[in-house]
Amino acid sequence: MKVTHYFEHTRQRPDRFAIRDEWILHVLQSPEKIVIQSDGRIRKWAWIEEENKYLRVIVLEDGETIHNAFFDRSFKESQI
Repeated sequence: MKVTHYFEHTRQRPDRFAIRDEWILHVLQSPEKIVIQSDGRIRKWAWIEEENKYLRVIVLEDGETIHNAFFDRSFKESQI
């Protein structure tokens, strides 16, 4: 996986340390929703059954470099 330095840094936080690589790859490969930000970055969401939460992954404009990943507490199924 290609990642930014920001991602490497934030991944060490206690609330993000447990996010598995396979979950991130699942979001990238099978997103339930995709939004392109005004800066060109791409937000993708998918449900992670084991955590009973939506995981948001933000990638750079290239569509593959991971910039951020976190469980999105404010995302609801109705937003799909």
